[in-house]
Amino acid sequence: MTPPWITTKGGDKGTTSLGNGERVPKDHPRVELYGTLDECQASIGVARATSCAGEIAEELLRIENQLGNVMGYLALYPGLEEPTPEPLESLIDRVKRVTGETMRFVRPGDTLPGSALHMARTVARRAERTAVKLYREAQITEGTYAYINRLSDAIYALALWTDHMTSTCDED
Repeated sequence: MTPPWITTKGGDKGTTSLGNGERVPKDHPRVELYGTLDECQASIGVARATSCAGEIAEELLRIENQLGNVMGYLALYPGLEEPTPEPLESLIDRVKRVTGETMRFVRPGDTLPGSALHMARTVARRAERTAVKLYREAQITEGTYAYINRLSDAIYALALWTDHMTSTCDED
């Protein structure tokens, strides 16, 4: 028998509950957005699990935790703070100081953790495309949209840092 906390059967007719108790279709744009961020978070977890660099792993864990809060906020759970882009912007600045690199086009695949981050980056870009509709319809705030918009940039910066540090790990 499946434990009741895994299977509620509440979604068997194509709806799900938001944090405020409202039932919405499973393909509602809000559900699509936090589901896409869930995919992004999982890809970041793969990168963290395969990363050799402690500082990078800490930053990845920080973003995973932020995304958990963002998803809860988007699912309308009460008491969660609105996300803002400042933590991601600080991270991007920090990575630039570490790697000395500017944002550029790269070919994903130089390292396993970097590749996982590039997958996460593409999922974050999909989340942006979903979020923009909700933002235009005033269903999410400007700060929330800015966080989601900055997420792919931060993940890209971490992919550069990861590739930079992993190549250093390979030399040891």
